[in-house]
Amino acid sequence: MFFKFKPTIQTLNPIFKTLKHFSSQTHLHDAGPMASHLKTRSVIRVRGPDTVKFLQGLLTNDIKRFNESTGDEKSSLVTPNVPVSSARSVYAAMLSAQGRFLYDLFLYEQPRVDEKLDGSGSGPGHGSDLGEVVLLADVDCSVLDELVETLKKYRLRSKVDIENVGDEFSCWQRFGTDHHERSPTATSAEDPVAHSVGWGGAVDPTGSSSSQGNSGGWQWHKDPRLDCLGFRGIFPSNVTPPLVEANTETVEENFLLWRLEKGVAEGSIEIPKGDAIPLEYNLAGLNAISFDKGCYVGQELIARSHHRGVIRKRLLPLKFLNESGTEVEQKVAPGSEVISLKSGKKAGTVTTALGSRGLGLLRLEEAFKGSGNLVIKGQEDVKVDAVRPEWWPAQWLSEHEQYQASG
Repeated sequence: MFFKFKPTIQTLNPIFKTLKHFSSQTHLHDAGPMASHLKTRSVIRVRGPDTVKFLQGLLTNDIKRFNESTGDEKSSLVTPNVPVSSARSVYAAMLSAQGRFLYDLFLYEQPRVDEKLDGSGSGPGHGSDLGEVVLLADVDCSVLDELVETLKKYRLRSKVDIENVGDEFSCWQRFGTDHHERSPTATSAEDPVAHSVGWGGAVDPTGSSSSQGNSGGWQWHKDPRLDCLGFRGIFPSNVTPPLVEANTETVEENFLLWRLEKGVAEGSIEIPKGDAIPLEYNLAGLNAISFDKGCYVGQELIARSHHRGVIRKRLLPLKFLNESGTEVEQKVAPGSEVISLKSGKKAGTVTTALGSRGLGLLRLEEAFKGSGNLVIKGQEDVKVDAVRPEWWPAQWLSEHEQYQASG
């Protein structure tokens, strides 16, 4: 259904027309597996003896897991011969001192070029260096240079090298119905829904097919945020990732639509840099925040808000409808104000929009007061339907029910 097609400025409008037609007719769910080269993301490499300690004091998630062995996790495999330095992925954010969102990062261990199995196939061969951790970070292109400078500012005397390696590596995403409807705990080498695919993953490398990984160690990882988002990975720019074929590759905007339906924002534009409160953008539910680790920049506000337990606004998926309740391809711009017809009050703001779908930061007491209650200010013929994502924790749902009952 999809064809390999790289958009240019000249073809941008036709692409969006195609996307709008596609999303309104099939909602992506009938398309099967897809893969997108994420051109809005780039790559930073962080390495050196103090890499983990350095990032642990800056990021919201627990980075120390990159120093932990995962050998025990593979003891149930028939041939648990995965190198002890098994790769893993972490989603995290970097905050301002005031606890506001600045950047998000997907962190992966970079495969070692000399990490190969020994002759018996039971462990790392000669020359494998299991000491220094080398991490690749999938980051937002729009703030790449700024993020590199910010990290260097915090480096001080830490033994860490920080490099922009965006020309060497590319970020990719695999998503679609076939990727998340099967068991998320599968570990079989024949099952591509295993936690990661290829060398260093929760599979037996010697039993993996060539389509799942390659001899250089590059692999897919389950998206660390949600199972329904599929798989994510960083790959050398001069290769096509495994499992990506011409008829499954699609433009990045289709992954954006997939995320919009799930209510997941990404990057320093969709999660407004310097302004967004991480808990309102659901980062705790997206596995981006550890409440058990030590101190990090901006932790105080996060901890206080979390333990207080009252989040009055949250990011929600939005549908834009006409008077009859049918989804319409309206031109709703990010920043548009959402108002409540019943109360006349501002309910929130549209943060991201594409076609008939979007994301909005809405007050919960106004978001779920019934169909037809919300409209776009200045475009009152455009109704806004706020959707509660299926992945939300139960306690969030009970909060919303209380708001709805009180309304």
